[in-house]
Amino acid sequence: MLKEKVLNAINEQINAEQYSSLLYLSMSAWFSDKGLPGFANWMYVQYQEEMTHANKFFNYVNERGGKVTLKAIGQMPTEWGSIIEVVEATLAHEQYVTDLINNLVDIALQEKDHATQSFLKWFVDEQVEEEANVKEILDTLKLVNGQGNGIFMLDRELRGRTFVDATVPA
Repeated sequence: MLKEKVLNAINEQINAEQYSSLLYLSMSAWFSDKGLPGFANWMYVQYQEEMTHANKFFNYVNERGGKVTLKAIGQMPTEWGSIIEVVEATLAHEQYVTDLINNLVDIALQEKDHATQSFLKWFVDEQVEEEANVKEILDTLKLVNGQGNGIFMLDRELRGRTFVDATVPA
C-alpha cells in the first residue's frame, strides 16, 4: 500500500505527464502547420511517450492498492516564435519534469518506500535520455541558425523516429 504522501505526489505526476503529452501534441500541430513533418513526427512520438509514462504511473498506483485521482489539465501553449523557441521550450520542460521526478524520489526516500524508489529509477534514467535527445536537436538547430538547408536536413532526419513503448520490458 502506498503511503498518502507518496500517493499524492504520484497522482500529481500522472497529471504532469498528461500535460506533457498534450504540450508535445500541441507542438506537433505547430510544426505540422509550419510544413515541418519531421519535427511534427518527432513531437508526436514525444506525445506518445509521455502518455505511456502517465499510464506507467497510473498502473503502478493501481498495483500498489492506491486510488488514482485525475485533475483537470491546464491549457498548454499553441504558438511559438520559431523552431528554436519550440525546442528550447521542450528542453526547459524536460528539465522541469526531471525536477518533478527527483522530487518524487526524495519523497519516496523520506517515506522509506523502497518499492517506489525502485520503480522511479526507470524514470530517472529516462529523463537523462530525454534531456540529451532534446539538447542534441537544439545544438544542431543553433549550428544552422534555425534556418535554411540545415532545417530541411534535420526535418528529414526526424521523420524517421518511430514510437517504441520503452515502458514495456523487452
